[in-house]
Amino acid sequence: MEPIKKHVETWRPELDHVIQSKVEELTLLGYDEVTHEDVWFCLNQKVWRKNKELTLHEVVQDILHMSDQLFMSYLTVQAQQDTGNLMEHIEALTNGEPEQTK
Repeated sequence: MEPIKKHVETWRPELDHVIQSKVEELTLLGYDEVTHEDVWFCLNQKVWRKNKELTLHEVVQDILHMSDQLFMSYLTVQAQQDTGNLMEHIEALTNGEPEQTK
């Protein structure tokens, strides 16, 4: 019998304990404010970006084997994107003109 492959989002409700385990592991490694969402989005962007149709055991394996280096890479990209968005907002507020100093 062939294992059932589904979109990773379909498996998510069954993965709460596995994700919590990864959150606790990352917390022990010093990532104090890591959340379920952080882990899930990291996996979506870094691990499953090309193939989101997986079996349950493949998804569980990916969660448990996600390294802290991969998570750090994800956080770095997120921080860079957030900085870029902030600069866009500042430019929009100043209508594209440089801020004047007093």
